[in-house]
Amino acid sequence: MFDRLRARFGAGTDEPTVGLFVDGPNVFREEFDVDLDDLRTAAEELGRVGVLRLYLDEHATPGLIQAAEARGFEVIVTSGDVDVKLAVDATALAGEGAIDRLAIASRDTDFKPVLEHAGRNGVETIAIAPGSYGRSDALRNAADDAVTLGE
Repeated sequence: MFDRLRARFGAGTDEPTVGLFVDGPNVFREEFDVDLDDLRTAAEELGRVGVLRLYLDEHATPGLIQAAEARGFEVIVTSGDVDVKLAVDATALAGEGAIDRLAIASRDTDFKPVLEHAGRNGVETIAIAPGSYGRSDALRNAADDAVTLGE
């Protein structure tokens, strides 16, 4: 899978700056076998990682938080809606021109407007699905490209 990402996005040539935003409650579910290292590698294959964030709710286990931080993720824990915080942060960063590529790992269609906004601002967008069962057609269609973990 990662060789296909490298070939598709040309990582290592111009090294665009990538922002990866992970919707923890929708990605780290029992039905998906998502690994933090795979998410980090996917971001690295897209370019130079400038932002690597994992958004979690107040029910997140200390083990997940610790594992994510050990792998370089900035962990954002919110008592409110994870989707809202992630969407606001990703939209702001894309609008500031701080990243060249915005990748959102989720299966939640709530992020479709974020991808569309980033695209209108000249930011390349990638929808990362946690597995073929967790793939969102709406996100895939809104993004410039899509990646499914495990394929």
